[in-house]
Amino acid sequence: MISKDELIKRITGTIGKNRVLELTRLLKEHDFALRDLIDITFHADRAIAFHAAWILENAFLQDQEKCVDDLEYWLSRIKEIKHESCQRHYVKIAMQVTGKKAPKVIREKVQSLDMEPVVEQCFDWMIDPKVKIAVKCFAAEALFNLRVRYPWIKEELANQLHFLMRNGTAAIQSRGKKLLGMIK
Repeated sequence: MISKDELIKRITGTIGKNRVLELTRLLKEHDFALRDLIDITFHADRAIAFHAAWILENAFLQDQEKCVDDLEYWLSRIKEIKHESCQRHYVKIAMQVTGKKAPKVIREKVQSLDMEPVVEQCFDWMIDPKVKIAVKCFAAEALFNLRVRYPWIKEELANQLHFLMRNGTAAIQSRGKKLLGMIK
């Protein structure tokens, strides 16, 4: 069994993708509580928080069905994210769990939850000029996924995409055109 303290020791310092994948596998084998991992993503040390968020994203994406019971806790913490390095991982999870390719059990759980904190956070990230473009792109995708449930998103998302595309990077231009094309 791996404790929170032991995991923190293992993710202190520099780690790469292979180490993240190895730790994700190890945590799964040891039934490490996903809630504890979520808590570590708020660690005061930015590097530790980032590594935990990276592992969290991998854990969610590798086995979404196993994460269904922790989805509500993850959602309850999304508005608390302060470390910009963690934003990308949280919003990527949001994009995946709200998407059509999410497993049925995840889609059903998402339908039972109040997703407005995710909507608010995604719009906040899209509006904030300090937020990295990748986070904005994933946030736009998550909002697009939630537009049917919250019809008002459609117009607001289109307005925000048009604004970002005025002087935006190639990434936001591409994602914006794609999403605007699907919104119509």
